[in-house]
Amino acid sequence: MHTKKIKDGVFWMGAVDWDRRLFDSLVPLPDGTTYNAYLVEGSEKTALIDAVDPDMVDTLLGHLDGVEKLDYVICQHAEQDHSGTIALVLDLYPEAKVVTNAKAKSMLMDLLLIPDDKFIVVADGETLSLGDKTLTFILTPWVHWPETMSTYLAEDKILFSCDFFGSHIATSDLFVRDQGRVHEAAKRYFGEIMMPFRAIIAKNLEKLGPYDIAMIAPSHGQIYDSPGWIVDAYKDWVSGTAHNLVALPFVSMHGSTRLMVDHLAAALSEREVRVELFNLTVTDIGKLAMSLVDAGTIVLGTPTVLAGPHPMAAYAAFLANALRPKAKYLSIIGSYGWGGKTVETLAGMIPNLKVEVLEPVLCKGLPTDDTYGALDRLADAIAAKHKESGFQG
Repeated sequence: MHTKKIKDGVFWMGAVDWDRRLFDSLVPLPDGTTYNAYLVEGSEKTALIDAVDPDMVDTLLGHLDGVEKLDYVICQHAEQDHSGTIALVLDLYPEAKVVTNAKAKSMLMDLLLIPDDKFIVVADGETLSLGDKTLTFILTPWVHWPETMSTYLAEDKILFSCDFFGSHIATSDLFVRDQGRVHEAAKRYFGEIMMPFRAIIAKNLEKLGPYDIAMIAPSHGQIYDSPGWIVDAYKDWVSGTAHNLVALPFVSMHGSTRLMVDHLAAALSEREVRVELFNLTVTDIGKLAMSLVDAGTIVLGTPTVLAGPHPMAAYAAFLANALRPKAKYLSIIGSYGWGGKTVETLAGMIPNLKVEVLEPVLCKGLPTDDTYGALDRLADAIAAKHKESGFQG
């Protein structure tokens, strides 16, 4: 794919990875991804903002083939899909300096063995003149590593936001053209990667307030040439107010737990509580993460296996604990054969969740009328809690 012009003197120099389906050996990529690098040519100096994943180095080098001089390589994030090819760029342009913050410098020296004398360290709010273009560096820690930062190009009102506002989509479009598709991908990205850092991301959003931003150019996904909607979406996602939604990840071995899940889902719907089911044997874990962005309540459905929860339900609990969603309530439903400590085990796996635990519903063998009655009472409790908490519709 060829270099693409964004504005006069500003070019996309990235790579589209159509085939990648897993990130960090963990995160599903159903739509592939992009690694966005940007070239900013001023009247006096030229800067490359970020690089690409090492697997796509030939694409970046192809973009750079006609660039005679490079003064700066700005590294906004030390993770290798952004930084992994910087050393090769420095080989091509030995006079270039790596511009980054102090934390990122330390990481890059460890991860890429870049020597100390190749760096220019910048502080929060510091500027770098390229002549007729000026770059301002905005430290945005924990979006999603401790050293992340963004770069603002004042003359063109472009925010190069790094992983902030990113989305994993492989497409030939330079700018967002399908807002619905990008909204879903950005929400998935937020849920899988950003959600544990909601509180500090909210502060970083406030930090961007003084800047007149006409365009947001992230390191993954398409450029937002009308960025207001994605900023508003982030404000919702980081807010403390959940939605009138129950996320219900479950697994059922012989059908008993599934009967309970289906009954509870119907009971919640009758009480005007939205519910999303995730059969953990087949679900895309990214879809579950997206649901956790909004959910006011999490209900885990599991049979008892070897005196504890099914391993897939335990993984869902581990995931929720790691992602730290805004949910306020949690419950557990499921079936057992002769006994066990399913509730105690799952409760011990979620210390990071600041939730009120609603009365679990467990049954021995197949659910009975008493079981269904208990599930109806659980649905009543959830509906009342959501109304009392003022959750969004």
